[in-house]
Amino acid sequence: MEKVFVLAPDSFKESMSAKKACEAMERGIRKVLPKAEIHHVPMADGGEGTVDALVDGSGGTRIAVSVSGPIATEKVTAYFGLLPDNQTAVIEMAKANGLELLPEDKRNPLITSTYGTGEMIKAALDQGAKKIIIGIGGSATNDGGAGMAQALGIRLLDKENNELPVGGGALSKLAKIDVTTIDPRIADTEIIIASDVTNPLTGPNGASVVFAPQKGATAGLVEKLEENLVHYAQVIKKELGIDIKNHPGAGAAGGLGVGLLVFTGAKMRSGIELVIELTHLEEMITKADYVFTGEGSIDYQTKFGKAPYGVAKLAEKHQKPVFACAGHMGEHVETLYEEGMTAIFSILSKPSSLEDALKKGEENLEQLVENIVRVLCIK
Repeated sequence: MEKVFVLAPDSFKESMSAKKACEAMERGIRKVLPKAEIHHVPMADGGEGTVDALVDGSGGTRIAVSVSGPIATEKVTAYFGLLPDNQTAVIEMAKANGLELLPEDKRNPLITSTYGTGEMIKAALDQGAKKIIIGIGGSATNDGGAGMAQALGIRLLDKENNELPVGGGALSKLAKIDVTTIDPRIADTEIIIASDVTNPLTGPNGASVVFAPQKGATAGLVEKLEENLVHYAQVIKKELGIDIKNHPGAGAAGGLGVGLLVFTGAKMRSGIELVIELTHLEEMITKADYVFTGEGSIDYQTKFGKAPYGVAKLAEKHQKPVFACAGHMGEHVETLYEEGMTAIFSILSKPSSLEDALKKGEENLEQLVENIVRVLCIK
């Protein structure tokens, strides 16, 4: 009887997508076992690659849209996924308002906005979506989801009833919130935030202090952004009666977590748990002989909600061996052996430059998986 393999890697950032990683793994297996039964289940944890993982894993479709970029006056071409039920959409906010869309000299969280994310939500509603999953990693923003709310029709007003401009810098002037003008379809839509970030909106672990420096904020700007988000939370409490400041995950994506929780009634879920559920990974693992996973870098932090950890725990539950492949093996990787991983390998076969390692990622992964399977086939 032929062996059954389940391939469930995350993407190897800047080297290969999760789908490409699956294909490389399969090539390695088939060099040893040409007739093996192989199932591809591309993974993601709510960040980069979530749309692709769910579309590729389910047979869904990609819908291209033109929306406002991190700087709202500049348009970008993005896409979201529509799953086969034609009622579930998957959005990555970073495809509209992500940090990687901006060169370093344009990164300024006082002016970057989540407006394009709101436009993507509207585009999904236009496609008939009744359930929207939003991965919110990799943002260039620190506007508390205000831009997203404005794109959905909510009016954010100053003392003179003027609409606020977009961007995290404008929140200091917020005085009133009019939610009566929100797109009425939101009330009939289930919105789920796919994120493993637990940071609150404000404070030493909040959006501004922890994440804004990565988005181009100087120390002075961080202080200003923090004051603005504190004020934002106060106005939300006064106007809407919702105390959101310390809600776990509210600080995700520069506070987009808050905007989605408050204005759309979204619920937060673990990104990897959602992907596992929607791809039916557990059902496949129950029938597997071997499970392969991996991502660009694996270390002790992998157990805090990363895709290989989620795959390993599932494999452990069903007593299946799971092999993790990584571009880089970091500190205290041995702690993952207590979390269900059978063995962890680096895909690099020799010292190389980062540029070369990224370019040859698929080739190296294929070779590593072939070697592992040859060992597994020893009688």
